[in-house]
Amino acid sequence: MPFTVAIIGRPNVGKSTLFNRLVGQKLALVDDAPGVTRDRREGEARLGDLRFTVIDTAGLDEGARGSLTARMQEQTETAIGLADALMFVIDARAGLTPNDRAFADYARRASKPVVLLANKSEGKHGEVGAMESYALGLGDPILISAEHGEGMAELYQTLRALMPEVTDKDEAGDEAVDTDEDVARRPIRVAVVGRPNAGKSTLINRLLGEERLLTSAEAGTTRDSIAVEFTWNGREFRVFDTAGLRRRSRIEEKLEKLSVADALRAVRFAEVVVLMTDAQSKFEEQDLRIADLIEREGRALVIAVNKWDLVEAKPGAISALRAEADHWLPQVKGAPLVAVSGLMGEGIDRLMAAIEEAYAVWNRRIPTAALNRWFEQAIAANPPPAVSGRRLKLNYITQAKARPPSFVLFCSRADAVPQAYLRYLVNSLRDHFDLPGAPVRIALREKANPFAHKRKRPS
Repeated sequence: MPFTVAIIGRPNVGKSTLFNRLVGQKLALVDDAPGVTRDRREGEARLGDLRFTVIDTAGLDEGARGSLTARMQEQTETAIGLADALMFVIDARAGLTPNDRAFADYARRASKPVVLLANKSEGKHGEVGAMESYALGLGDPILISAEHGEGMAELYQTLRALMPEVTDKDEAGDEAVDTDEDVARRPIRVAVVGRPNAGKSTLINRLLGEERLLTSAEAGTTRDSIAVEFTWNGREFRVFDTAGLRRRSRIEEKLEKLSVADALRAVRFAEVVVLMTDAQSKFEEQDLRIADLIEREGRALVIAVNKWDLVEAKPGAISALRAEADHWLPQVKGAPLVAVSGLMGEGIDRLMAAIEEAYAVWNRRIPTAALNRWFEQAIAANPPPAVSGRRLKLNYITQAKARPPSFVLFCSRADAVPQAYLRYLVNSLRDHFDLPGAPVRIALREKANPFAHKRKRPS
């Protein structure tokens, strides 16, 4: 079990900035407004030769029982319980506040090593606040600037003394190339996206069997893209909960723009994307836009129609839903579609099976011989049209790569092949080789003309 450190403190002292500094990436959202972080987020930190797990938490704050603030604090308490040591962060420029003193007592009661960090200590104003922190009784403060990277050497020395051993990695091991077996054992990366309040966090909590992510009837509860790992029927998954995606014209606040950018980044790094729609308002314009984005990014798509428990049961309802999806989303025709209820736990097994199926299709490779046999039949059934009085010559096709299935078509005049004919080939490929809903790419490449170098004889 890796050494784990939780970053705690009141809101807006720079915990997420420090988290990003330690993991070496801008994973956590950072903004001047307090209370940006809500769910706890874990990351693999590196500080010199030290490797450890770091947990970013919501700011310690008081709230009424059952309120969102109180549940945020419960997430922080869980992180403290999982940690081997705590980083208690204060704002050196603001000096000590009553909340700092109250939560310092809370940190002491955790009976775990506490590293006191006076953040924003750059300049003369920061030094004064840092001196005040001695009154907390948590030992000597380490003066740092998470934004500028100051004080990291002192933090390294302190953490190294706390850790049981230095977990340095062999450089050769870092550069080792993963084998196919290693790739097969990796968790499937799944992003759950959709409009606000579609039930994304509720569904993931149901998959995990615990209240890992904050949920609320209020739209926009989730801000960061939070990654959680779990095992389902022996297969490992890494699932990203994302903020709701509204129409661009309705996004006004800077914080929501950051949340949407984080969600889009999760889509780009995912292998399978689950599009959550509301059964009572399914396939709205924004759902179609999100599905189109997923297809353009080349990710495997699974459509989950959530809150199915609120829909009146009728014979043939699923078949009608399938036909409706194919009508509105012809570019991903046949994509797996599952009716679920994240709140009641209905359809979860079917959803996980659909994710594995979509992942397998996304990774599929087709032998070149079988591919060209299909190609000859497709051309014979529907020959390419004549363009400017000259018939197009399509020679052969080969698969360049998977993830998603991508093909190269060699032809005589690449710029003259109509898009309608390419769509015919894509749909025929999907039907013949059982690639339902997979984003299929066909790149056109002209064969070299052996007579191009010969000049015409003068008349």
